[in-house]
Amino acid sequence: MTREKITMTRKGYDKLRETLEYLQTTRREQISEYMGSALADGDIRESAAYDEARMQQSENEARILELEDQLSRAQIVEEGSQTGIGLGAKVRVKDAKGNERDIEIVGTYEADALKGKISDHSPLGQALAGHGTGDMVVVNLPKGQQKFTVISVKYD
Repeated sequence: MTREKITMTRKGYDKLRETLEYLQTTRREQISEYMGSALADGDIRESAAYDEARMQQSENEARILELEDQLSRAQIVEEGSQTGIGLGAKVRVKDAKGNERDIEIVGTYEADALKGKISDHSPLGQALAGHGTGDMVVVNLPKGQQKFTVISVKYD
């Protein structure tokens, strides 16, 4: 069975690697120390601290497996290697009301709407794909269609 590739920027890939390394080293050590102190406190059958440490360990190991899987399926798209707007593009758009906003097109696992990072698979990300400065795109959103004009596109 072929596993689906995950497209992401170099920055996104590096951030996942950094997070994985932290979980495998620093976080594992912190949990181990917490578990050790809980064991030192005595009877583990009634130790809420030990149960908490085991739960943290389980969650940490699950996250490590998840990140390892994502990294093994990662396909890094070099920023600016696409024609027009693509992964890694920093785009300024203007809506029909004249409101402007800056967004960055990123892979699904990098998306963070609060930081202006939208997935290339989101409705706006898909609508912008391949377009350039001056283009108008129509996005189908849950509340209906919305038009955006691309003000600028840049890659760092």
